[in-house]
Amino acid sequence: MTSKSSTVCKSLDDWLSYIESQHPSEIELGLERGASVLAKLNIVRPNAKIITVAGTNGKGSTCAMLTQYLCSQGYSVGTYTSPHFIDFNERIAINDQPCEDDLICQAFKAIELARGDIPLTYFEFSTLAALWVFSEANLDYWVLEVGLGGRLDSVNMVDTDVAVVTSIALDHTDWLGDSLEVIAQEKTGIARVGKLLVSGVVNPPASLANTANAIGAILRQKGTDFSYFRSGNVWSWSGNGLLFDGLPIPNLPIENAATVVAVLSYMGLSPTKEALVSLFRHAQLTGRFQKVSSEPLVYIDVAHNPEAATELAKRIADFESAPIAVCGMLKDKDIDNVMAILASRFSSWYFADLEGVRGAKADELYIKLDHSHKQSFPSVAQAYDTAVSKAVEESKAVVVFGSFVTVTDYLEHARHLQHDREKGVPC
Repeated sequence: MTSKSSTVCKSLDDWLSYIESQHPSEIELGLERGASVLAKLNIVRPNAKIITVAGTNGKGSTCAMLTQYLCSQGYSVGTYTSPHFIDFNERIAINDQPCEDDLICQAFKAIELARGDIPLTYFEFSTLAALWVFSEANLDYWVLEVGLGGRLDSVNMVDTDVAVVTSIALDHTDWLGDSLEVIAQEKTGIARVGKLLVSGVVNPPASLANTANAIGAILRQKGTDFSYFRSGNVWSWSGNGLLFDGLPIPNLPIENAATVVAVLSYMGLSPTKEALVSLFRHAQLTGRFQKVSSEPLVYIDVAHNPEAATELAKRIADFESAPIAVCGMLKDKDIDNVMAILASRFSSWYFADLEGVRGAKADELYIKLDHSHKQSFPSVAQAYDTAVSKAVEESKAVVVFGSFVTVTDYLEHARHLQHDREKGVPC
């Protein structure tokens, strides 16, 4: 069989354009298609364990901290996350570094040859590519982030050794259900019989434990089997007969850090306080309350739902003065509640249009916020540039947030600004 891909796909960009055209739907949950192809790829599991991470919020930061800890201990690690900000390669990393184009292209070619006439979504192609790359690399651990839900997400094609559920909240209700009980059941569906399931969920719905018990997983829950406590600029963790105190406050959410310690402990890695201190001093992840500039102070955050907005509100509460918001959101998100949580936390709001069918217009956000200092812009770049000028004038910080798309737009703008500076073009 000679496929279109064999003659057209010469680069990663070619492949990405090709796989985007191979399925009529961006999302089609289900494991049958991907599993059929996976069975033909002769995937070899990692030398140690597969860790699969689901949750409404906190998946990315949990995967990042697990990866960075394991790498610091000398293990080889493959990490699969989504979405990406600028380059597709961000999704498939080995030892915390994005894979090269050629390796991903080889994976796509192997998948294309194996799939025959089976239609695959973009995410299914991506997931299979990550598994193929990790198998070829002969790694110790795989850390896999669920894309949507859990039970029917393509990451669940492979049996995990350690399942993690970070949080449960109402999101993607069209796909996952409109109650916390149903969503918890979907996310807990990544667990396996006789295997560890660590839950970082606060006040978990009863369906989480019920589903874990029905599967036969070994459940360890925050608040029951392990706990954490913050005191000023340090925090402590206890569980599994261990106590770690005096830990530094991480750059990433502390509740996810507590879940990470539980995963490491209950899976038998015996983390030391010294190693955890180093992890929490240095762990970072693009777009998660990430400091990107000092003068003026600028942070970027993908916060796009009420739970993430609540975390962002806690972060900026420590600022000397209320910062300036640059906000762009998708119109299918809970804009009203995000605005309600953050309205009083910012001195000024600069709203930006987001492109695409899901992108909200700045004016749609503008009318939802009762605030005396607000303005609309046709792009994140224009909103950001105006906010920075005001921040310099008023000695304030800027926070760019609201969506992965918003952060991506900022990163692309920052790349252009850096390129202009290097060429001596006046900003």
